[in-house]
Amino acid sequence: MKLKMMTEKFKPAYATEGSAGFDLYCNNKEPIVVGPNEVAKVPTGIRVSIPKGYFGAVYPRSSTGIKHRITLANTVGIIDSDYRGDIQIFFVNNSDKPYTIEHGERLAQMVIQPYVKVDIELVDSLDETERGEGGIGSTGK
Repeated sequence: MKLKMMTEKFKPAYATEGSAGFDLYCNNKEPIVVGPNEVAKVPTGIRVSIPKGYFGAVYPRSSTGIKHRITLANTVGIIDSDYRGDIQIFFVNNSDKPYTIEHGERLAQMVIQPYVKVDIELVDSLDETERGEGGIGSTGK
């Protein structure tokens, strides 16, 4: 499958042959300082044309979250196949010190994934299961 992409500067690339996601880079002219417990919007400078039936899932790079406690503000970003704007990444600083995001820094990765579109039907009841309404912890430790 081919992914059509426009980029202002950094062409996303897979870090290794076995990488599931390609890296996304900060494309801001000036460094972005994210204070403790603050959220910052980071432009990537790329726009994509994702084929119908697929979406882009934006995940944080594990090294960014583990080393610096900078994570995606919305856990996983979803890029729909009909979106054509600049891909922006929102990061939250979960540490107790400011973190500076530099121009060209690899921060996140995007995985292109298929999805199934469903027809939504409203009903008065659902089928019974063994678990039923059992929530968190209901299946054991």
